[in-house]
Amino acid sequence: MAITKIQSESLNLADTYAFTGTVTGAGEANTPLFKATMSGNNASVSDNTYTKLAFNTDTFDADNVFDTTNNRFIAPSDGKYFFVSAVYTSANNANGHRVFTAFYKNGSIENKSISGHQLGAANTDIAAVVMQNSTILDLSQNDYIEVYAKFDVPSGTITFDNSHSSFEGFKISS
Repeated sequence: MAITKIQSESLNLADTYAFTGTVTGAGEANTPLFKATMSGNNASVSDNTYTKLAFNTDTFDADNVFDTTNNRFIAPSDGKYFFVSAVYTSANNANGHRVFTAFYKNGSIENKSISGHQLGAANTDIAAVVMQNSTILDLSQNDYIEVYAKFDVPSGTITFDNSHSSFEGFKISS
């Protein structure tokens, strides 16, 4: 089998590099990095209305980028960031038929970052569900990201449960 030497303008892939000591500039650190959870349930929230979730507990946040008072991530610098959320929601008195989670940037919904389940207007079979959502967002310094959710039920109240809910993220590039 023949091995072909591949070259590009910026890197000769056939070269061998030997490093001693510390290597710098070899990749991203993916910081800041955080994970937040809810200390309690968001209970008795309004039907079919986006509600900001109370992610008010740092699981880890070495760079202090998560504001537990306002339940939001605040970008310390410009760049692209990856976010993931898991939201456990349940209807307290009846089943529902559609549930959504969304990331909000600076107080407004990011339409390309909505995740949802919908069974149809007449079908009411969702009693409880963990909704997972992820997105990559281009942020400027001091932009903030929050997690919202809504659940459409024919009657009764809704709970966003803290037992399986989290909000996590990290910077992927400048």
